[in-house]
Amino acid sequence: MPDRAALAGVMYVLRTGVAWRDVPAETVGCSGVTAWRRLRDWTEAGVWPRLHAALLAELRQADLLDLDDCAIDGSHVRALRGGITSALRLSIAPAPAPSTM
Repeated sequence: MPDRAALAGVMYVLRTGVAWRDVPAETVGCSGVTAWRRLRDWTEAGVWPRLHAALLAELRQADLLDLDDCAIDGSHVRALRGGITSALRLSIAPAPAPSTM
């Protein structure tokens, strides 16, 4: 099966959210199982980080990468020990009850 058809299958699942078994092979060009296996193989081979780096390099070279408006998704960037902050950390422990005497 051509890589392009497998990639179309992967993209179809990402866009629609359907199960791999529900990928329409007639429309996409491969079965969902084939697309899933190729995705697994590409992930194990480290294709995605290399593809990401290549895409960023091409965008930079074409001066199409504008980082003035960007965001970092916390699910991809670790905040070690809560990050660096100068603010005091508030306790989440319950406060003692005020004295009634």
